[in-house]
Amino acid sequence: MLPPLSSSDWDTFLARQPEAHLLQTTAWGRLKTAFGWSAHWVIVGEAGAQVLVRQLAPAMRIAYVPMGPVGAWLPDLVPALRAFARRQRCFVLKLEPDAPDGSPLSDPLRALGFAPSLHTVQPRRTLIIDLGSSDDEVLARMHQKTRYNIRLAGRKGVSVRPWEDLSAFGAMMQATAVRDQFGAHASDYYARAYDLFHPAGDCELLVAEFEGRPLAALMAFARGSRAWYLYGASTDIERNRMPTYLLQWEAMRWARRRGCRTYDLWGVPDAEAETLESQFEQRGDGLWGIYRFKRGFGGDLRRSIGTWDHPLQPPIYALYRAVIARRAEA
Repeated sequence: MLPPLSSSDWDTFLARQPEAHLLQTTAWGRLKTAFGWSAHWVIVGEAGAQVLVRQLAPAMRIAYVPMGPVGAWLPDLVPALRAFARRQRCFVLKLEPDAPDGSPLSDPLRALGFAPSLHTVQPRRTLIIDLGSSDDEVLARMHQKTRYNIRLAGRKGVSVRPWEDLSAFGAMMQATAVRDQFGAHASDYYARAYDLFHPAGDCELLVAEFEGRPLAALMAFARGSRAWYLYGASTDIERNRMPTYLLQWEAMRWARRRGCRTYDLWGVPDAEAETLESQFEQRGDGLWGIYRFKRGFGGDLRRSIGTWDHPLQPPIYALYRAVIARRAEA
């Protein structure tokens, strides 16, 4: 049995993995620990994983590896992860590799007892903006209407700056979630995320204002060459000034100054490009409501390999799958 590791052990390991995903950082682990999870770390040689554990119900504990493992982890790390999850009395080990759909990981995962999950935790499909060129080149890849709206916002007096009012951002997130019918975290979740990531320069909260009045805000994160737009909110005030467009553009510029070469818009409907383009004007449910906005920034549509489950307690796992299946049909 491997000895338990500390967060500092994991930080030392992760320093050798500059392109490991944001969700594998100890800061992310601390964020989730503050809201019902516990964070643990497993390392075998030059491969490792941050594992999040949560009690879903009595006798139902889950072990979840978000956007990992890290390094050349197949196959040697899997037995250690499986043993860890069993010691934690988890009924399933859930991996969500940071890898594209069609990855050669699929066959080895099946051989090791994993199967595609009915429940993907993070959005499986997203749009990735290429930041590895000049401002003019990034803008040129956007749709003409999006470029127009970015410039319009500036002409109409909208300005963007770093913001530290986490209470106001949390309230804006709650109001946006109600208006646009999506789930949001508690307000203190965003404040905790900011406190964990911002001191190291790995996060920025930006606000778009008109005459000193907040119109929209977002929180972007960065690690290595990648940046992610994870949380955003807007008001119903002065929407004709297009504040959200300038806000996203300034977030991309922040990411470029931070050394990032890509900006992940983090979540669009899990549908093929042809379906997205033929239906986005008619649909507003789920992630469809924001796809029309995000598509204008000209990103590349990407799909991940998704979530893979290794059942450790088959009867409980069968019950879990039945519940997930019923929710999907509802």
